[in-house]
Amino acid sequence: MVVILKEHAEEKKVDQLLGWLELMGVKASIIKGSHTTILGLVGDTSKIDIDSIRAVDIVENVTRVQEPYKNANRKFHPDNTVIDINGRKLGGDEFHVISGPCSVESEAQILEVARRVKAAGATMLRGGAFKPRTSPYAFQGLRAEGIEYLLEAKKETGMPIVTEIMSIAHLDLFNDVDVIQVGARNMQNFELLKELGKSKKPILLKRGLANTLEELLMSAEYIMAGGNPNVILCERGIRTFETFTRNTLDISAVPILKQKSHLPVVVDPSHATGITWLVEPLSKAAVVCGADGLIIEVHNNPAKALSDGPQSLTPDQFDEMMVPLRNLVAYTGRKMG
Repeated sequence: MVVILKEHAEEKKVDQLLGWLELMGVKASIIKGSHTTILGLVGDTSKIDIDSIRAVDIVENVTRVQEPYKNANRKFHPDNTVIDINGRKLGGDEFHVISGPCSVESEAQILEVARRVKAAGATMLRGGAFKPRTSPYAFQGLRAEGIEYLLEAKKETGMPIVTEIMSIAHLDLFNDVDVIQVGARNMQNFELLKELGKSKKPILLKRGLANTLEELLMSAEYIMAGGNPNVILCERGIRTFETFTRNTLDISAVPILKQKSHLPVVVDPSHATGITWLVEPLSKAAVVCGADGLIIEVHNNPAKALSDGPQSLTPDQFDEMMVPLRNLVAYTGRKMG
């Protein structure tokens, strides 16, 4: 349920209304927009009489929210959420490119890629220290050592780092990580999501291989219900009957998520396609559709990459792609972060 207050409602009367609502067994959170103040009611609102709330003199209107996600719902929070990541503002007028290798393979490798992607205009560095792989015999990542190398790259370049977590048991290793990524396979690992809800770190939540947008938003709700509002949604392609690409990029997810939710939305064209030459056109499509950023895989030697080489750009290819991308971002009225 959403309670819209009249402009310039007296603070004393707002406090009285909040106390009354609490007595009815619901939790109310205040969301102050640029023109409107909203009370988002979470809990069992089925027994609350809407007309009795409408009768309060500081109330403009009351509506029920049918969607099961509340904290992530734009009806509760009309203005876009802007997440501060070490001074980078994701979700507003800045467009951000998160780039780096699929896997951190060595200190020299991640440092080389970090330098190149920063020079080309990337604003954050991605790299997998823990790697979920389909085969138990494939490279599983350098784990704690990989995080150390990422932190070295951050120290040298100043770029915030984004890396994936796979287990609650690894949480302590992520204390200095700037953005914790929840991969597609863990999107519905609810115990992990609950733990991440206790953190204030930004969480980049990837859509599952075969999950609906509502399921993605419900997973975001798990994190937000725990007290962490800093969730970034990521469309990374879904499993369909098409076999030409690794997955099918659901580009329509971007405007739908932006309409349904106030959370920032980024697109991962690398995992969506698995094909290098498709990364640029789909990156452009994401910009035009209103995405707040991209996650692009760049490797200094894709032919010898330990994971996902076929979808990784070389640093030179990334340089070339960023030129038209920067122009396109400017055309949409935004600026590169």
